[in-house]
Amino acid sequence: MVKNCIYIIFLFTAVIGWSQSDAQKKLEVRKEKLLKEIQMHERMLNDKTKKEKTAQNLIVLQKSKIEARVKLIDINEKQATILKNNIYTNQLRINKLNKDLKTLKEDYAKMIVKSYKSKSEQSRAMFILSSESFTQAYKRIQYMKQYASYRKVQGVEIEEKNIELKTKNEKINQQKKEKESLIAEQEKAKSLLERERKEQVVLVNAIKKDQKRIVADIKKRQQETKSIDQKINKLIKEAIAEANKKAEKTNASKVASKSNTTTKTTPKSSSSSLNSGSSSKIILTEETKLVSNSFKANKGRLPSPVEKGFVSLKFGNQPHPIQPSLTIHSNGIEITTEKGSVARSVFEGEVMAIQVYSPINIAVFVQHGDFITVYQNLIAVTVSKGDKIAHKQVIGRIHHNNATDKTAIKFSVLQNDKFLNPQSWLYSF
Repeated sequence: MVKNCIYIIFLFTAVIGWSQSDAQKKLEVRKEKLLKEIQMHERMLNDKTKKEKTAQNLIVLQKSKIEARVKLIDINEKQATILKNNIYTNQLRINKLNKDLKTLKEDYAKMIVKSYKSKSEQSRAMFILSSESFTQAYKRIQYMKQYASYRKVQGVEIEEKNIELKTKNEKINQQKKEKESLIAEQEKAKSLLERERKEQVVLVNAIKKDQKRIVADIKKRQQETKSIDQKINKLIKEAIAEANKKAEKTNASKVASKSNTTTKTTPKSSSSSLNSGSSSKIILTEETKLVSNSFKANKGRLPSPVEKGFVSLKFGNQPHPIQPSLTIHSNGIEITTEKGSVARSVFEGEVMAIQVYSPINIAVFVQHGDFITVYQNLIAVTVSKGDKIAHKQVIGRIHHNNATDKTAIKFSVLQNDKFLNPQSWLYSF
């Protein structure tokens, strides 16, 4: 019973250690991405400061940088907690090793003393010869062998415990140094965050005199966005209807093929779906159903539509980054990236449609079963309607706005005609 309890405790401690190690690795990966994102913000901010670009863009960039800094501080705190738990667990192990080692050494010392007192060959011989029978003599010989073997095992165990204790002490010292380094890093991050927040206040105050013009400009852009969203909704409905007609033909041909081989089969399923061409849901064939299921299974693991970048506008209703009193709506997310960047498909699929809203705003619609991804604000595309495209395939170059010195893509995810939050689908964000 005692052995079982010890085994359960050991197993539980090992599981906690593994889970903490896994959590630490995941946090480290996320932390590295955030640091790269902050570096990108700093490059863009420094570049814009030199070029004396508009304060509005600086506010948006600074706001995104502050959000990334807050996330970094949160990760540092989680890492510090994991380190604290690991240090505590290792200290418990060290305490137990010290206790076990002390007991082993005491037992070994007693054994050596006892062995010393009876070490002469004569006393050993007398011990055997004084046996009352051959069986007893044999048992005494075996006992002496086992005793000698036990001494050897005890010596090896003491050596192993010493090595483990040394390793644990080195590890705990390393973890304490990591914790000290993390605390220093956290203090620096908090100090930078405070400075960035002050800079943000200065930037916001600098544009207050142009508030009316800014509000008018925001409303104008919102109207333009609303108009484009309406065109997207219309195009998606048309594209779904077109895709359904194509799917119906495929399904009908399969039914006809089956009816030729079996006289009892009639193509009823074809006539039952004839009205689906105007449906808001995409009819799935066997092939597109597999793609759809695969896309769905990869939720939260899809790559970013750009190699580098950060979310400068989130999905759904939210306060405007410059005028918090204004509420804006976005059917997707805006990802700001570096000048010259290209857009890439987040998953394999088929180009459903390409829409030109202006010479500097081309949108590509890619179908993944009954899911659709939309890539807006492209200035040139490298795909055509009907093309089968691969995972991470380049689909176009993102427009760079010289007036604002901003390069951004608007990315949307839909299931049929319903817009979903892209951030919950992408691994990078």
